[in-house]
Amino acid sequence: MTKVTMTINGKSVAGDVGGNTLLSSFLRDDLRLTGTHIGCDTSQCGACVVHVNGRPVKSCTMFAAEAEGAEVSTIEGQANADGSLNVIQQAFQDHHGLQCGFCTPGMVMTAAALLKENPKPTVTEVREHLEGNICRCTGYHNIVKAIMAASGQDVSAIAAE
Repeated sequence: MTKVTMTINGKSVAGDVGGNTLLSSFLRDDLRLTGTHIGCDTSQCGACVVHVNGRPVKSCTMFAAEAEGAEVSTIEGQANADGSLNVIQQAFQDHHGLQCGFCTPGMVMTAAALLKENPKPTVTEVREHLEGNICRCTGYHNIVKAIMAASGQDVSAIAAE
């Protein structure tokens, strides 16, 4: 076992992990932050995306020990300070960017990383940025629309592709 410490959603945490403990497992099983979903264990679906030191990471492909000393943000840390939905979460709700909701945490975290890097992306840029995230329900149109709305852009002219 290895002792790890990191800051998750602004709070310092510590725990003992095995050498093969994935960050996703540490978050879900040890810390009970179950918003980070595990959909494939093969880094293909993106449901487990979290931010490590400000960069999006598929937490099912990173060992918890690799996050030693890191700043980690999960979906649980995305809400506003008063507990209300942040602009991306609200846009997903307003524009029906979710159905079953399983992929939603990873989509929101991926969208947050995109909008931090590129505050006014094009529809094509949004679609390209979502390549590592799979949604089995929505067909992506409303997810793209939600991200565009979260960027403050007019979505009324976005046509279904």
